Amino acid sequence: MSVEAFFDSNILIYAVSSAPSEADKRLRSEQLIANLDFGVSGQVLEEFYTAVTRRIEKPITHEAAMGWIEDLSELEVVPVDADLVSAGAAHSETYKTSYWDGALIAAAERSGAKTLYTEDLTHGQSYGAVTAINPYI
Repeated sequence: MSVEAFFDSNILIYAVSSAPSEADKRLRSEQLIANLDFGVSGQVLEEFYTAVTRRIEKPITHEAAMGWIEDLSELEVVPVDADLVSAGAAHSETYKTSYWDGALIAAAERSGAKTLYTEDLTHGQSYGAVTAINPYI
């Protein structure tokens, strides 16, 4: 498996946000989604569903969220398994990140992506074979 990029859930969450304060991020996320060959993980799908149905300013319906998940499931989806959890924990320790960010790095590596689009890691920093890019700066 190999994709051009890997997306953190925040990229997808901004794509569905209708908050006026997030309009620029929504547009940038839509551009990334339309123009990149990207993958996600089971963790990203879980975070996406929870955020867009409960945490954003104007939540979307369960049905709309499931439509997104169905579409995203046609892409490269890295499953969360014991090996990914171990790799995520190791990355968390090595890079002094949260476990969740470590798992994201591990999933990006497993997908073959060289670029991880996220707001949550240091822009431009390499984490092993993956470089974090914050597309909103």
